[in-house]
Amino acid sequence: MPPLLDVESTLTDRYQTTVPASVRRALKLGKRDKIHYAILPNGAVLMTRAAAAPGEDPALRPFLDLLARDIAGHPERLAALDRAWLHRLRALVGDVAVDLEAPLSADDE
Repeated sequence: MPPLLDVESTLTDRYQTTVPASVRRALKLGKRDKIHYAILPNGAVLMTRAAAAPGEDPALRPFLDLLARDIAGHPERLAALDRAWLHRLRALVGDVAVDLEAPLSADDE
C-alpha cells in the first residue's frame, strides 16, 4: 500500500529537524504541540500527534496561541496597567480568598 504522504526532512548538527508543513497539516499540529513516535519492529517509525495530558485544559493552548498572534500582530495594543485599574480590581473582589489548588464543587464541574 503506497503512503498517503511521502516527505523528508534533514537533521541539523544538534539533531533537530523541522516537521514539514504538509505533515503538520496532516497531523493538525500547532506550535508547542507534542509529537509521539512509535518505533515498529521492522524499523519504521510511526509519528502521531501526542494525546493531551490528563487534566490538561484543551482550550488553554489555543487561547494562548491566539494571544501570542495578537501580541505579535498588534504590539501597539499592549499597555501597562495603572494604579487606578488595580484599585478598581481590588474594589470589585474585596478580600475574597481564592485557592487555585482546591477541587471544584459538583456545581462547578
